[in-house]
Amino acid sequence: MQPEKRPAGDILTIVCVALAAYMVSNVVHEGAGHGGACLAVGGRPIEISTVDMRCSVDHRLVTAGGTLANLIAAAAFFGLGRRLGPRAVVRRYFCWMAMTLNLFGAAGYFAFSGVGGFGDWAVFIRGLEPAWAWRVGLTIFGALGYFLAIRISLLELRPLIGSDRYGRYRRGVQLTRLPYLAGGTLACIAGALNPAGWILVALSAAASTFGGSSALLWMMELLRGNWIPAGAAPEPPPIARSWGWIAGTALGACIWVARLGPGVRFGTG
Repeated sequence: MQPEKRPAGDILTIVCVALAAYMVSNVVHEGAGHGGACLAVGGRPIEISTVDMRCSVDHRLVTAGGTLANLIAAAAFFGLGRRLGPRAVVRRYFCWMAMTLNLFGAAGYFAFSGVGGFGDWAVFIRGLEPAWAWRVGLTIFGALGYFLAIRISLLELRPLIGSDRYGRYRRGVQLTRLPYLAGGTLACIAGALNPAGWILVALSAAASTFGGSSALLWMMELLRGNWIPAGAAPEPPPIARSWGWIAGTALGACIWVARLGPGVRFGTG
């Protein structure tokens, strides 16, 4: 007899919490990462948007800063999520999604730059020889890092989906697939407002969200086998509707799209 098909929770709240995590991951990459590194090397941020950050100086640390900030943020959300109690399902889901997106963004950038020859790490290795070896190295490192990120993400998801092998797959899908589509769509809407044109939408907004977080579409299939052992946690309570998260995310999305979409200029370059 199969267990009762309990849903993961209120879908509107789930999507809004995920969208908040998407926006946080983006601000971490562009603002804290590239922007912070720009200041650290004595430069001045010229403009920041959802798809780009321009600094007054060229420096490899500025180029690498986005990925490094994503990794630091992922570690921070990993720790925060583990400190929360089993009943704090909404906050745990936010921490899990933020951790996952930051991990996927970091690992994905290595592979993306290696395969495509553009992006942060393609700029970072520019001038280093032999160029083909560096690109192959980035691709392999990024691919291995991405699958490691998937395993970490699925292991940390277990308190939110329970220990039942039948139910955990279904709840995992509810927590990932629609949020993935919503997050990518929001990022492309914001990116479309960038005056640099649609090339940045395709290479940054779409690639980093629909591409970089694409594992959210299929990684739950790994729960069907033994690669991710069942957790010891009992079935968690479903995520209840939270008008606070819904309203807060709606407001934050409006500000994020309207202000960072077109870009915020700090000076002239």
